[in-house]
Amino acid sequence: MNSVAKIRKNLEGYIGKTVILRANKGRKRIVVREGVLESAYPSLFVVKISNEYDSTRRVSYTYSDVLTSTVEITVCDEPERQIKIS
Repeated sequence: MNSVAKIRKNLEGYIGKTVILRANKGRKRIVVREGVLESAYPSLFVVKISNEYDSTRRVSYTYSDVLTSTVEITVCDEPERQIKIS
């Protein structure tokens, strides 16, 4: 099992949980968002993000983004416990 498959298997266990995404958008722009891990597909995963204006967005990232540290994902399993996936 390669690293991408391990990341996918690990994320599949946290579907429906709250996550914190830290994404590097390039040129020193880093975006931090909180959302719910909605689904995991063979080559990407989807996070549902709600903002203060009651609008919902869905963002998707590939597992290789996590592998190359372009995206860091932290699972908020319980309020005081956070699990970093990389």
